[in-house]
Order: sequence, then structure tokens, then C-alpha cells
Amino acid sequence: MFELIKTEGRARRGRFHTPHGPVETPVFMNVGTQAAIKGGLSARDLKELGCQIELSNTYHLHLRPGDGLVRQMGGLHKFMNWSGPMLTDSGGFQIFSLAKLRKITEEGTSFNSHIDGRHIFISPEDSVRIQSNLGSDIAMAFDECIKLPAPYDYVKASAERTYRWLVRCKAELERLNGLPDTVNPGQMLFGINQGATYADIRTSHMDAIAQLDLPGYAIGGLAVGESTQEMYDTIDATEEHMPKDKPRYLMGVGTPSNIIEGVHRGIDFFDCVMPARNGRHGHLFTWDGIINIKNEKYARDPEPIDPECDCPVCGTYSRSYIRHLFAAGEILGLRLAVAHNLYFYNKLTERIRQSLDEGRFEAFRSRYSEALSRRK
Repeated sequence: MFELIKTEGRARRGRFHTPHGPVETPVFMNVGTQAAIKGGLSARDLKELGCQIELSNTYHLHLRPGDGLVRQMGGLHKFMNWSGPMLTDSGGFQIFSLAKLRKITEEGTSFNSHIDGRHIFISPEDSVRIQSNLGSDIAMAFDECIKLPAPYDYVKASAERTYRWLVRCKAELERLNGLPDTVNPGQMLFGINQGATYADIRTSHMDAIAQLDLPGYAIGGLAVGESTQEMYDTIDATEEHMPKDKPRYLMGVGTPSNIIEGVHRGIDFFDCVMPARNGRHGHLFTWDGIINIKNEKYARDPEPIDPECDCPVCGTYSRSYIRHLFAAGEILGLRLAVAHNLYFYNKLTERIRQSLDEGRFEAFRSRYSEALSRRK
């Protein structure tokens, strides 16, 4: 399923095969939480913007419109008209960040919906069944995402329970994939490593879940309150224990610099709401740093958002026009800003792959890792 094509230090150039086509790695997954990109972009737009793999959210789609309805409509690919590879997260992060009055037991998690307050229970088996109904290519295991900082003993017990949940997820997906009416019988399960910022818990948990021989593994529970250096230190400690022949996914991360540094540390998959969220607020990524298009200095600027960018937005519209759209409250401004930012992230990982192909990733990292975080 995963071809490791080339390495440069710990950085990896690979290819991951899914039922809906191959994914060239390193890759950034475009986040369509509720089967749509916030900012008015469609699946057709994603193809134009260079998206390889789309990510949707199990928790949100289970609550609305309901995974049963999506199944009746032929699965999420048909429902949103996306023909490429797709990943669904388990819903664990949203349960622990959005849900109210949650209670965790060995059987699963009970909580009140953030939409209407109704009581819901999700077990590891439930999470997998929901994702099977959605029909994604990659299903994420059900886990607990802990808010940091957290006590050592609690984190250790939680990681041990997450392992037991993973065993249950694996068994349930194997059962579902063997049924004759499963939406996507080729659906694959990725395990999630947890352990907060405690290196010994992270490594022992990674050693345990690696024994299950899953198609891929993720590092979860980061970018939730720890410092950037703590995040990098945790990746460094964990990566050494991750299987070399399986893809590695750093969940919910992050900035362009985070992605470059993650690749440097051996990560293959990334996702983050940042490009779309920042775009909706007028913060736009360029190859020379980040600009706030709402600033007065762009009111009469005829240049594109980024003169180095060849996205459909930069090839058509000026900074002046896009700033006007934001000032006038026109939704087109949000759409154009989000489209540019997603294109930038997809192009970033494309350029990372090219630099790895050509044996110059460290030079690319040296030039862009800090520069892309600079605010202009």
C-alpha cells in the first residue's frame, strides 16, 4: 500500500495507494469538515486547486446529516462528488473539544451534542461503523485527545485505553469490510499514537500499536496547547518507533513551517483548518510570508496576492479588488482567499516532493521554513 521511494535524512518521499487512487507524499489533506470546504469551495474547486486527498469529520457528519443518510446516498464520495482519496477522522478530537458533559468509560464515550444537546454514546465500534457508512478510504481509530497539560497518571491510563479501543476498531473494520453491502470494502484503518508530551508514554504506546500491523499510523494530541518545541521533541521521540514501511500522519498540524519541519522529522501526511480559516479572516500565505489583505496599504495595490503564485486567484484578481471584497462584506472575498491559501498549501507539499526527488530538501527547508512564517 505504501511505497517509500526516496529519503533525505529522515524526510521521506513516498506513494500511498487507496481504493480511489494513489497519494503522492508528503501530502497536505484539504479539510472539508462537513463534506465541504468552509468558504464556498466545491469538490470541483479542490481538483483545480491541486488537492490530492480530502478529509471530512466523522463527528459532524454523524450529527448532521447522519451517516445513515450518507450511506443511502452512496457514500461520501458520491454525496459530495469527490472522486479522489478521502480520510475521515474518528470524531475523538471533536468529542473532547466541542461536546458538553462528556463521560469516558472503557466501553466508549457519552456526551451531549453541541448542536442540540441530545445525549449520544459512541464506542470504538460505533466510530468505525459510522466511517464505514461514509465510505472513506482511510478511517481513523477512535481515541481520546487530551487537553494539555495533563497529569502523567491520567495520560498513561488514557493511552492504555486508547490501545484497547484500537484493537476493537481493527476487529470491527475487518468484520465490516467482509460484508457484501459495505460502501468501501477497501477502507483502511490508521492507528493513533497518544501520550501528551511524555516521551516514555509516547514511545511505549507507539511500540504497542505498531505490533497491530495497520496500514498507517498517526501522531495525535499535538497542537493543543504545548509549545512548538515540545511538539517537535514529541515527534522526534515518537518517529523512531514508527514503522518505516507505513505512512506517518501528524494530525491537525499546521503552519507552513510546521509542515516543512514535520517532513524533516519523517512525517508524510498533514491536515489543518488553518489555510481555510485564516483565509476567511484575510490572512493570506505567500512565498515571502503572510499578509493581511484587509490592511489599508493594499487598497490601491494592483499586484496579485503573491506574484510568485500561479493559482487561479492570483492569475485573475488584484490585492486591491480582494481587499475591497472583504471591506464590502462580499462572500466572494472569502472564497477567493480560501482558494488561494489551499492552493498554496497544496503547492507547498508539491514543492517539498520535488525537492526530495531532486535531493535538495534541506536547502528548501533552509530557505523557506522561517521565511514562510514572517508577517509582512
